[in-house]
Amino acid sequence: MTDAAAPPRLSPHLPPTRPPATVTATGPGLSQRLTSPALLLLPAVLFLAVIYLMPLVDLTRISFTGPSWSAHFERVFATPLYFDSLVRTMQIAFTVACLCAVLGYPTALLIHRSRGSVQMLVAVAVILPYFIAILIRTYAWMVLLGRNGPINKLLGTLGLIDSPLALLFNRGSVLLGMTAVLLPIMVLSIYASVARLDQSLTRAALASGAGPLAVFWRVLLPLTFPGIGAGFLLVFVAALGFFITPTLLGGPGDQMFAMHITQQADSVTGEGFLQALAVVLLVITLVTVGIAGRLIGFEFIWGGGKLDEMARRPKARAARRSRRGPGTLLADALGWPLLRLMGPLLASAGLWTVRIMGGLVVATLMVPIIVVMVISFSKASYLTFPPPGWSLRWYEKFFSDSNWMDAFWNSLGIAALSALIAVTLGATAAMGIVRSRIRCKSALMLLLVSPMIVPPVVLGLSLYSLFLQLGLVGTHLGLAAAHAVGGIPIVVVIVAASLQAVDRRQEQGAAVHGAAPLTVFRLVTLPAIAPGLAAAVFFAFLHSFDELVLSLFLSSPRMKTLPLMLWADVNYQLNPVLAVVSTLEVLLVVGGIILCRPVLTRGQAH
Repeated sequence: MTDAAAPPRLSPHLPPTRPPATVTATGPGLSQRLTSPALLLLPAVLFLAVIYLMPLVDLTRISFTGPSWSAHFERVFATPLYFDSLVRTMQIAFTVACLCAVLGYPTALLIHRSRGSVQMLVAVAVILPYFIAILIRTYAWMVLLGRNGPINKLLGTLGLIDSPLALLFNRGSVLLGMTAVLLPIMVLSIYASVARLDQSLTRAALASGAGPLAVFWRVLLPLTFPGIGAGFLLVFVAALGFFITPTLLGGPGDQMFAMHITQQADSVTGEGFLQALAVVLLVITLVTVGIAGRLIGFEFIWGGGKLDEMARRPKARAARRSRRGPGTLLADALGWPLLRLMGPLLASAGLWTVRIMGGLVVATLMVPIIVVMVISFSKASYLTFPPPGWSLRWYEKFFSDSNWMDAFWNSLGIAALSALIAVTLGATAAMGIVRSRIRCKSALMLLLVSPMIVPPVVLGLSLYSLFLQLGLVGTHLGLAAAHAVGGIPIVVVIVAASLQAVDRRQEQGAAVHGAAPLTVFRLVTLPAIAPGLAAAVFFAFLHSFDELVLSLFLSSPRMKTLPLMLWADVNYQLNPVLAVVSTLEVLLVVGGIILCRPVLTRGQAH
């Protein structure tokens, strides 16, 4: 991402021109300032300031109201129900992050070391669940772990159990469900780190006589520590605000902190204390991100490099840091006894470990989705696998039910409007970030992508007060604007990456030959970033189409979206209609991934 900050080079065939005296003496003129790409940042920054930052500030203000400024916070930490839940949330989030790291590393290696169609299939098996709604993936695990689910039936068929096991509503099912939901984030983060490695380093280590295990522990693992750390932090931060999966898969002793916020939201007497609960969760999240940003840089949030030209480190300093980094120190302190103990192992042992663990991860991600898709064609009137017969009755019920169809069209319209807002603001902001020469680009980028790290329950609660005053609660525009807050970071990241892949010399050549900036963008830049722009449109649309938590706060009884209908049915009745909705969602995501294949292929090539 540093290429964007580099000043354009003049053509060698043109003589250097002397800047006007007024520019040298007083800086850029008014006309230059009005045509600066930095102005493209204003619409997105203003939108986020009003719809995102101001509600969070107001939420914080309300949390300090009461008999004393700290009264509500004292109650949060003095009440065992809330304090224990907060500790439990951090424990579950840390455990899930560790499980994702252990399972995600061999899966990332499997993708990296595979070739051809095998690599494509494994990558798709990881990417596909990532874009499917959390509610649908959680519902898939409810089917899989149910008393009549495939796991209990398989164990009974093998004679290992006499009666169905209680696999649901316990801590194990919560950890399993959350790990399965967040695992793609870890795999993609580690894979990005592994793919950037210089393969000559591992070949040189092998040529020097080091065994495969020593090469992994002393070379590969330390150099991929940034990817592991970034993935760990992203998973941990995301897990802190989890609400859907623990509610559906956990028991009374597995309540996480975000669940109390949604429960208190129904209480009229929760004013002040409810906001204090949200602020506590927000502060813990921001402190975690802040510490991580100081250690590894805030770029881990958007998966890119530093955007400020002044932030570049000399190569020698970076090399010294890599030689003395935490990964190397860990390898030196703990690795050598382990290497001596496991030195006799053959190289094939590591290869098969990667294949077996990676295969189990792929199966864990895909099997629940496949089971749900099969159940959607079931003839039975209840959830059971395998189906006793085949029928399209549940598809007919879905398309003939006015409630489901109204919710579907509501979601479709809201998602289309939200995608339009997010792409318009996010794409212009990405252009401003990449093409301008302003300072503090990383700080601006952090502002644009920060909605990704704010827990959805906190954002939903903060937006409720503002939208209630504006009369936007329960409206298409209100939900679309709220969903766009989370869609803008997606668009900014995708479009910024596409812009950085554009050859600047083509744009400069067109400008040198007299083309206006708008003409250069229309004829040169836009065709080059069209695949990335299409991907941004789809993923912004999908983000809104799947959004549940914000809709819980900002919808009304008269306007239901598809995720809200799913949420109500999952909580009160489980029938194959939910499997139909899940299948349609999977088909939508598959179609979008096929549409975005040029972007994904380009990213893999780089």
